[in-house]
Amino acid sequence: MKEELHKKRCEACTIGAEPLKPEEIAEYMESLDCGWEVVDNHHLERVFRFKNFVEALDYVNRVGALAEEEQHHPDISLSWGKVVLTLFTHKIDGLSESDIVFAAKIDRMK
Repeated sequence: MKEELHKKRCEACTIGAEPLKPEEIAEYMESLDCGWEVVDNHHLERVFRFKNFVEALDYVNRVGALAEEEQHHPDISLSWGKVVLTLFTHKIDGLSESDIVFAAKIDRMK
């Protein structure tokens, strides 16, 4: 499923929509950088490392700006030289295509 997911827009899903099934997640994962991990078929997680706190904070701010632009907001953990992003759709308590699209957009950030 090698799509250019980063060109799609994150779409709001409705309450009651079904989360992606494991086989759908596996197909989408082929389009993402290898740093993403699927946790319990529920969410995506990726750890980013930086030289110091300032660089990590700058990255968080850029991810935050993208999240506002896309209206799709990850859970973000910031510590010295480290940022952990966790993506899932709270409304459906699982992964949606928008989570994968957002991860693809993160992969394109420099």
